[in-house]
Amino acid sequence: MDPNLLKKEFPLEDGLIYLNHAAVAPWPARTRDAVRQFAEENSRIGAQHYQRWLQKEQALRAQIQRLLNAPSSDDIALLKNTSEALSVVAAGLDWQAGDNVVISAEEFPSNRIPWQSLARRGVELREVNIRVEAPEQALRDHCDDRTRLLSVSSVQYGSGIRLDLEALGPFCRRNNILFCIDAIQSLGAITMDVQALQADFVMADAHKWLLGPEGIALFYSTPAARERLQLYQYGWHMVENIDFNSRDWQVARAARRFECGSPNMLGIHAFSASLSLLEEIGYRQIEHKVLRNSAYLIDKLEQIDTVQILTPKVAQRHAGIINFTVAAKDMLQLQNNLLNNKVICVYRGGGLRFSPHFYITDKLLDKAVDILRRLSL
Repeated sequence: MDPNLLKKEFPLEDGLIYLNHAAVAPWPARTRDAVRQFAEENSRIGAQHYQRWLQKEQALRAQIQRLLNAPSSDDIALLKNTSEALSVVAAGLDWQAGDNVVISAEEFPSNRIPWQSLARRGVELREVNIRVEAPEQALRDHCDDRTRLLSVSSVQYGSGIRLDLEALGPFCRRNNILFCIDAIQSLGAITMDVQALQADFVMADAHKWLLGPEGIALFYSTPAARERLQLYQYGWHMVENIDFNSRDWQVARAARRFECGSPNMLGIHAFSASLSLLEEIGYRQIEHKVLRNSAYLIDKLEQIDTVQILTPKVAQRHAGIINFTVAAKDMLQLQNNLLNNKVICVYRGGGLRFSPHFYITDKLLDKAVDILRRLSL
């Protein structure tokens, strides 16, 4: 990777070590500039060039299509966040009393609460312990002939456990179970091919590993899967032929059917700029560097006697999140001490969570571990 490009795109404050991409990531410089340019244009001439804004919207859908290897940009909806996309699925399916949904027992509330809300309709939620030797088999074993949907995070937000999604998609397809992936902790760090995974639904916010803004998210659905979702939001943007003067309308065939009103044009410009950087560097190269950073960090942390790493150490079982504890230390207090020393991290899942992206150097990781060692004495 070009170090000059990385220095230009990530002009972080001197001394700051940013290890919190699993929460909210810093924007690249080009994303900051895209927001400034959009705001400047809007303040000078308003929406005079709205057609160009619409072209940017379509360009973003195409970027997301490439990110996911989706069959078509028509399969991409632009929503507010992951929670909204999961809620669209949960509220949209024709549930019957006695149906069940299978998830892991470690899911972020976004991928738990929508399914818990279905209890009033007689739907059972099955939460599976995945801290076992074969977590995919454990998930499969909890499915039966009344399982309508399996919904998992590609990477768990707390423990950092990474699932083998290729072991789940074909199983779901054979058993007529919808396969839903909360990909917020992997997209932008680990490559994904939704066709190879046989995923029905994939959703993710822009503001973590994708380096975009909050308030905009991608929602992928196959044509067959989205036809199974009843709509609960309606407006001018979700119809097949947008004609303000016509009183006749049909629901859009494309995933745009889930976008009921005006698009988030500011978020679209920012998200597109962030993805342009990731594409320029290359998703495979980014994945390689993220996994290398994680391996390097594990090795360094293991050199501190009091550290216990909670995240699986096997390369295939983690992505960019490394979670650990320090013996005889209050983890929340240790987090605050690290923040005071400009090591940006967070307490999650019972431990401290470091989540370095591809542009974080070995030198910065060494410094972070040295500060941790000093604070752990």
